Amino acid sequence: MIDENIHDISQSFGFIYKITNLETGKFYIGKKAFWHNKKKKLTKKELAEQTGPGRKPTTKIEVVDSGWRDYWGSSKELLTDIKALGKDKFKREVLELCSNKKELTYSEVYHQMVNHVLTTNSYNDNILGKFYRKDLE
Repeated sequence: MIDENIHDISQSFGFIYKITNLETGKFYIGKKAFWHNKKKKLTKKELAEQTGPGRKPTTKIEVVDSGWRDYWGSSKELLTDIKALGKDKFKREVLELCSNKKELTYSEVYHQMVNHVLTTNSYNDNILGKFYRKDLE
């Protein structure tokens, strides 16, 4: 599992990961937050408990687990290969833990650039949605 190297997530916002196809060496580098904010409607009881003048909120924000333990990336090509070959043909590893959202994004871009994801045998087809493999070919 991806969390083998992660023991305490209380001081971290998320992590940078690498998934490698063990048969071809093709890899994917991405980021994943540990938690997400989820908008949830207030219950009738919570709405009734609101007092005071002015407009009352009808929703609240809850922090929920992002499903990071079972996450396999967002690349359609990678997910297709995982489904066809099986999860045992892939290695998942944590490259770095990050303490906030900006560090998470910066570190993802850093690892993608250092590993030349757009010019090597990787599943990544873009960086930040701004730099595309097809523009470099």
